[in-house]
Amino acid sequence: MIHPVDLDPEDRALLIAGTHPDPHSLFGPFPHPRGTLVRALKPDAQCVTVRTEQASYPLQSMGDGVFAAVLDTDELPDYRLVVTYAPGRVFVVPDGYLLPPTISPADLELFAAGRHPRLWEVLGAQPMLASTPSGAIAGTAFTVWAPHAAGVAVVGDFDGWTGFSAPMRRLDCGVWEVFVPDLEAGELYKFRIRDSSGDPRDRADPMARAAELPSKTASRIDAGGLNAAGYRWRDGAWLRRRGNLRTQPMSVFEVHLGSWRVGLSYRELAVELVAYVRELGFTHVELLPVCEHPYGASWGYQVTSYFAPTSRYGSPDELRALLDAFHVAGIGIIIDWVPAHFPRDGFALAEFDGEPLYEPADPQLANQPDWGTLAFDLERPEVRGFLIASALYWAEQFHVDGIRVDAVASMLYLDYSREPGQWTPNIHGGPENLAAVSFLRELTDTVAAAHPSVAMIAEDSTSWPGVTRPTALGGLGFTFKWNLGWMNDTLVYHSRAPEHRSFHHAEITYPLTYAWGESYLLPISHDEVVHGKGTPFARLPGDPDAKAAGTRALLAMMWAHPGKQLLFMGQEYGQSTEWSEFYGLDWSQLRDPLHRGIRDHVATLNRHYRATPALWQLDDSPDGFEWVDAHDVINSVVSFLRLGSSPADRLLCIANFADREHVGYRVGTPVGGEWRIMLDSAGAPGRLLAAEQIACHGRDASITLTLAAHSTVWLVPGGGDA
Repeated sequence: MIHPVDLDPEDRALLIAGTHPDPHSLFGPFPHPRGTLVRALKPDAQCVTVRTEQASYPLQSMGDGVFAAVLDTDELPDYRLVVTYAPGRVFVVPDGYLLPPTISPADLELFAAGRHPRLWEVLGAQPMLASTPSGAIAGTAFTVWAPHAAGVAVVGDFDGWTGFSAPMRRLDCGVWEVFVPDLEAGELYKFRIRDSSGDPRDRADPMARAAELPSKTASRIDAGGLNAAGYRWRDGAWLRRRGNLRTQPMSVFEVHLGSWRVGLSYRELAVELVAYVRELGFTHVELLPVCEHPYGASWGYQVTSYFAPTSRYGSPDELRALLDAFHVAGIGIIIDWVPAHFPRDGFALAEFDGEPLYEPADPQLANQPDWGTLAFDLERPEVRGFLIASALYWAEQFHVDGIRVDAVASMLYLDYSREPGQWTPNIHGGPENLAAVSFLRELTDTVAAAHPSVAMIAEDSTSWPGVTRPTALGGLGFTFKWNLGWMNDTLVYHSRAPEHRSFHHAEITYPLTYAWGESYLLPISHDEVVHGKGTPFARLPGDPDAKAAGTRALLAMMWAHPGKQLLFMGQEYGQSTEWSEFYGLDWSQLRDPLHRGIRDHVATLNRHYRATPALWQLDDSPDGFEWVDAHDVINSVVSFLRLGSSPADRLLCIANFADREHVGYRVGTPVGGEWRIMLDSAGAPGRLLAAEQIACHGRDASITLTLAAHSTVWLVPGGGDA
């Protein structure tokens, strides 16, 4: 085949329109009867010369940024382009169109099947060294999935956002690829995608590992953590010793990074927040979503970049430094992650290549009415693989210890928040979203196989059976499920006037009837301190003293209750005003002894909790719990035992939710001898009580004590921990 020196008119038209499927077939070196034809694409250049080790060959301008010439040599294994721009600026650059595809057929096959174990290393922007006979070429390989696109180009600062200098070639599976020499980490870019009509739309990279500071929306080339120049972790000892959280202490401090103390960066948070959480004694922090999101008031729950940390507080490596600092301090990390839906912003995933791609084509399935967003198409293997890769990426590249999956309920049911006529039953005639169920099982299995000690946590408000049961037994495979029933019943009960609580005693006891149906985490989360609900402190009846006492009693009961526990920031000191992401916490309240006392109480709870195996070893087993008295309705008192794996590990919890003191209150004990008050939410602990051989609550021995109004007491046998 004889290649014409100039472009074929049809090829030129497609190139100018941005819809050529294979620009690599137009540029680079080609055999020619008179030697070797070389074409180069250099828009705005004045002149271009091909330089080899032996000679230089000027190329002729063919218009539209195309330069070409037939070189009088039959062999051209490698060359560089000498490009001159006005006013006399000269650059010596490699020709990216000389190189083969940077993504292999095997990688493409795995991607198409939704099974690529390290998708972030093959799609997106990959800084790399490409091998050539004249030496390695530094640059960035760009790869993007856009099967409906008529053409794709990389645009960015490097080409003045024109989109003319780096058109991409279409490979199998609808993936487009190009290597851009001399383009390194830090540069901004997007993909200019031409839809089936040829109309352009600039899209952020779905696989970007860094993003521009909102409200700007470009992606940023990032190499952090992926090569020798990446972040150097210090948490090896932490990663080696972490294990199954079901049998470990786990008390979680939930944080919105932007408003814990407004204005702090990742680096500043690594000092101040880490010290604060360590002082309070929490075992873990849970971060509201840290993936990039355009709308700050979404708190991160409308994600546009599933691999890029938000740039609001710093770079990806600065986030790594924050998470590393937590681990060095002995504190685990859980992140909120949102695979249920994504926003409709025009620069991101919605109709990414001009047609529904990440979302279902059926508007009924795509529309998520609660949040005005779009659901993912979980029947597409490429979409499933994209989301699973995101979870694996955060586990591997950011060393997170847990992933809390948001809005699982909205995924499980086709009729979630939909009226009749707004949803279509599955093939069995039911409301279950079979694709979502399959996806969640694949997700938890894949994460468990790759990172066995990373906990998967479901925010699920439904009665779906087996959320934390292994997938091999028909479950969804999560480590924990948020116990939203406990949260609702508990907060409703505590908001009632004390004189009415006797009529609603079951709100406190009912959660124990299903406490071992799943492995639970008890949340008092960000959702309970916004939108006019008030805070737990504000909801409690009575004057400030009664509210403070009630808050301390509630938290002590919560820490003793089967299940792990989670507390949103500000609630550790009983913030009385609702949280605002714009104004942050009301730190001035800590000047009030009542609120400072609540914070000190939480630190005490965490200290005793960590040291008391009875409170966490058998959390998800009925063997770890015994009622003493669940039926003292008149006095609004409940009492129960928590048990560890050793017979010596016992803790007796007695909670008085009445607004009156109970003097000489008798409680049955499993053994006689001395019992020490380990914790009293209303006063000083440490007092010893002697059990008498007086039968009570079906037990041979019992103790009597005074229960202050609005108080919870923990007792341990044989002296215990003072």
